[in-house]
Amino acid sequence: MTDALQLLKTRRSVKPMELTNPAPTDTEIGTLLSIASRVPDHGKLTPWRFIVFDGDARLAAGSVIADAFRASRADATPDQIEFERNRLARAPLAIAVVSRAAPHAKIPEWEQELSAGASAMSLVLAAHAMGYAASWLTEWYSYDRAVLDGLGLAANERIAGFVHIGTAVKSPEDRDRPKLESIVTRYTGPRK
Repeated sequence: MTDALQLLKTRRSVKPMELTNPAPTDTEIGTLLSIASRVPDHGKLTPWRFIVFDGDARLAAGSVIADAFRASRADATPDQIEFERNRLARAPLAIAVVSRAAPHAKIPEWEQELSAGASAMSLVLAAHAMGYAASWLTEWYSYDRAVLDGLGLAANERIAGFVHIGTAVKSPEDRDRPKLESIVTRYTGPRK
């Protein structure tokens, strides 16, 4: 297994259309989701859940996306509609991380949303640790109520992201990362 720090240093997002089979097996998906569930969760609320899209389910969900696209775009071309239908079929596996953040007497919704984000990031890192590649995306359909309803989300649920997983067709290139001096300060006391 890759050293943990090396693993974190080498994680890269890979575009869904650059992911192919093999995808994680059912057993590996169970491991991925178990790891994604081990995140900070103030109050033990489990303010997230997962929807797995593999096999034909990717295209079934794609029909929901395509229908919503067509309904909102009277000028949509057949090619555009087909592109939308294949949104979740670009990679061999897509897992939606669903935020179930809700008002709570003690735990702010913001903390619950952050927990869902941590879950998505843990899912991405776990995929990388298993030798797969992944990409965490939202895209327009993550915010479309007709799509959310069609995918079975409750009124208070939102998509934190779709994590696309598979085997990279080529080694991902790194991109420029922020220079630490531009994003890090050291606290030295109250401003006067």
